[in-house]
Amino acid sequence: MAKRSEQILSYVDHLVEKDGVRLTPIHRRVLELLLTSKQALGAYDLLPDLEKDGFGNKPVIAYRALDFLIKKGLVHRIEGMNAFVACDHPHENHAPAFMICRNCKTVEEAHAAPEKGALGQAAKSVGFAIERTVVEAIGLCVYCQQEATA
Repeated sequence: MAKRSEQILSYVDHLVEKDGVRLTPIHRRVLELLLTSKQALGAYDLLPDLEKDGFGNKPVIAYRALDFLIKKGLVHRIEGMNAFVACDHPHENHAPAFMICRNCKTVEEAHAAPEKGALGQAAKSVGFAIERTVVEAIGLCVYCQQEATA
């Protein structure tokens, strides 16, 4: 498992100790599967691994685990893909922006502060209070850009 994944799992272990969060084996396995994938995964994408690991193959199992992990700030839902990614910064309160490669489907998480930029100014001009934003950009990752120019 990559260093990033190990760091996040270490943070999750700390969270379990500190806040008494109950992370079941299925929660942990779903998180591990998302951490090891560069692509966003749908609930149905998780089922073969969950079944192989003895958790069954019913979609409700995956959806319940994903819902729990989202509520704990450990996973994000990519709205436009109806898929999920592990949070790169679970220890920070942040507004993520997702860079989705249209070619290889990798997803990178970046920090965004839309309420402070043009969107925030537009909202302020009409007296709107932004509570949550979803930023998803579609384009080409650095690797696919290099392939296109080679």
